[in-house]
Amino acid sequence: MKASAFSYIKPSTVLDALVLLAEHGEAAKLLSGGQSLLPALNLRLSAPEWLIDIGGLDELRGITIADGVVRIGALTRHVDILRSPEIAVHAPLLTEAMAHVAHPAIRNKGTIGGNLAHADPASEMPACMVALDAVIVAQDAQRQRRIPAAEFFTGIYETALAADEMLVAVELPVAQSNNAHFFHEYCRRKGDYAIVGLAASAVLEGDGFADLRLGFFAVGDRPLLASCARELVGGPVTSSMLVAAQAALDAELEPEEDQQASAAMRRHMARQLLSLCVATLLRRPDLEIRRSA
Repeated sequence: MKASAFSYIKPSTVLDALVLLAEHGEAAKLLSGGQSLLPALNLRLSAPEWLIDIGGLDELRGITIADGVVRIGALTRHVDILRSPEIAVHAPLLTEAMAHVAHPAIRNKGTIGGNLAHADPASEMPACMVALDAVIVAQDAQRQRRIPAAEFFTGIYETALAADEMLVAVELPVAQSNNAHFFHEYCRRKGDYAIVGLAASAVLEGDGFADLRLGFFAVGDRPLLASCARELVGGPVTSSMLVAAQAALDAELEPEEDQQASAAMRRHMARQLLSLCVATLLRRPDLEIRRSA
């Protein structure tokens, strides 16, 4: 199948692109790396009247560190994040997680902005942004606004972006010395979509957590910032606390059944990921509960 007919335009500045978006609204789609959009066009899952190619806007590329914030331009490629020494030091969760995003050919073309705007609930990067308490920077022809990642993803392939807005950057806090991270996903083959995954960011304090953010993915229609983390914050973590957290997580989950897994299987995997995460972050293998109570 081939894409339906559309008009193509390649603006030379961000402002030009935003003016075009304001003019055409929902009839337009932005093209950056194209790793998600082009298959959708060819399958006619998306049929825009206008395709606005922003791939040449170099002002939207790059990684900067300033005032305790890591800023990643929307057109920064996956491979650039994976290989960035700055990201490895200041946002190591992204380095680890990015190695699991699809395959090298896709990482060489795909962009962080395109990935986040696509909002696939089984994708690694949205969950990482939720776990890292990132801010999504959106811009229209008049202004910029900053949207917390936990509020940005609103449903399957849906975000808080307005039709005339472009995702221009993502900002996240620089990792501190007492921060730790965890990433793991269950998938049938490396590079496949996750069956269930977890990206976590923690502030360690003694034998427990001063803060813990758990970003589950492939368990619902958007990344889940799990409230069950509250069961594990404040004081040394015990096995009974972890069992309580697993029960709280189970109450939060609303996984779908599909050709990869049943809802019950996803619930089981999510509980095990929570256990593995806590045991790994605290270096307490005794806390890895193989079967929840």
